[in-house]
Amino acid sequence: MKPAIRVAVTGAAGQISYSLLPRIASGAMFGPDQPVILQLLEVPVEKAMKALEGVAMELDDCAFPLLQGMVLADDAKVGFKDANWCLLVGAKPRGPGMERADLLKDNGKIFTTQGRIIDEVAAENARVAVVGNPANTNAMIAASMARRLTPDRFTAMVRLDQNRAQTMLAKKAGVATTEVSEIFIFGNHSPTMFPAFSHAKIQGQAAEKLVNDRAWLEGEFCEKVGKRGAAIIAARGASSATSAANALIDHVRDLVTPGKIHSVAVKSEGRYGFDPNVWAGMPVKTTSPGAFEVITGIEMDDFANSKIAATNKELVEERSFVAEMLG
Repeated sequence: MKPAIRVAVTGAAGQISYSLLPRIASGAMFGPDQPVILQLLEVPVEKAMKALEGVAMELDDCAFPLLQGMVLADDAKVGFKDANWCLLVGAKPRGPGMERADLLKDNGKIFTTQGRIIDEVAAENARVAVVGNPANTNAMIAASMARRLTPDRFTAMVRLDQNRAQTMLAKKAGVATTEVSEIFIFGNHSPTMFPAFSHAKIQGQAAEKLVNDRAWLEGEFCEKVGKRGAAIIAARGASSATSAANALIDHVRDLVTPGKIHSVAVKSEGRYGFDPNVWAGMPVKTTSPGAFEVITGIEMDDFANSKIAATNKELVEERSFVAEMLG
């Protein structure tokens, strides 16, 4: 058996983690021959830590062969110690009447601390995947705190948007989701994100040609992918949990599988017209476990450029709200 890897998860007693942790322990994220040690981090509140104990009991009771141990922590220096992967799931949710700027600043305090501590105590090969919203800007904040770990070690998840777009295109075309490929997400994980349908394929052919409904693609398709999270909250009275957990499994699994091409939010470095210092969704190809290269040269039409400009504007605004927090 391979040596175990250490996987730190924040918000470990929350709804997303409840769906996520059994799948990590079963091998869905890192493979059926990769043992894991789960380092489960929660806020230092008795109720949260008690709930985390219950989660750990359930994981024990599953008798997963790959789960070689668990660490339960309310101290980030313990939770992130020697972690190979840090999955930042926990974040403060937006409350009633709360301004976006206030939410960004409140979460900024969390992610400055986590970014600094990860840089101090995590493993030399540590990678960080941010799920807690606003994920792109939280990843940027955490990365700005790092002195040892380079910006490419910090990614944010737009895979949920990719999965949503893939399923919607499949339903529209009347095919299985596996027949849809190369539907990439550009920009923010928010309603402004852009699913670049002009480059998507269905059964190896241009999706736009098979769907043959440009008005639907530019209108209902983009809008429904962007607002799917709000639709789920309206339907079930709570935010996406199982689908978010599944997307994180996909995000990390493809980042550790060389050759995979998928959507990830990374430091833009000015690619595709994004501000160089924001984290923006774009297509990447995994080159070696945990490492990737951004796929460049995808041509954009006027509609795509306008959508990218809009999502970039939002990312730049988010950055401005937290500018004083950046390291």
